[in-house]
Amino acid sequence: MLKPYMQKGRTEAGCDEAGRGCLAGPVCAAAVILPPDFTNEDINDSKQLSARKRQQLRMLIEENALAWAVVMIPPQIIDKINILQASVLGMNRAVEQLKIQPEYLLIDGNKFQSHRHLPYSCVVKGDATYLSIAAASILAKTHRDEYMEHLALEFPQYGWDNNKGYPTAAHRQAIQQYGITVHHRKSFTLIPQQLKLSF
Repeated sequence: MLKPYMQKGRTEAGCDEAGRGCLAGPVCAAAVILPPDFTNEDINDSKQLSARKRQQLRMLIEENALAWAVVMIPPQIIDKINILQASVLGMNRAVEQLKIQPEYLLIDGNKFQSHRHLPYSCVVKGDATYLSIAAASILAKTHRDEYMEHLALEFPQYGWDNNKGYPTAAHRQAIQQYGITVHHRKSFTLIPQQLKLSF
């Protein structure tokens, strides 16, 4: 089972993001504060769980967390400030939206800067180490997947209901065939040649 906290007695918020490597859609960040006595053997890095299990755990986390927030940073901002800065921005905004002010942040990954000057620790593979980060990874992933499935109804040719905007061969082929949408990240290498905007 994952660790419930880094330091006992401190209000810690776990933070993670989803969609960093996608060609389309937002990067989605989440922050979660779990009760100090919260335990669950199923909560893990969202990438290790089935879609059905993630959805079940999302409901459990949202019902039991002391506070949680999810923020999406759109492709236009990603293109303007780059994906790393967009991920950091998203996590900071998620923390700002928490109804409880955390004393400390647990960040998945190795790069972060707190906009509120809150103390924090970056934890490589934190979503497989701490419950709160794993919970944030589940919320970020499920909220983003749901959003991409909604976009897929408007743009069915890109297969976002299946690939969620990730760079699959089918997604790249659709970009080549149909061009790009307002939801594609123009600063990413979509395909080698210049693409036209498709609405």
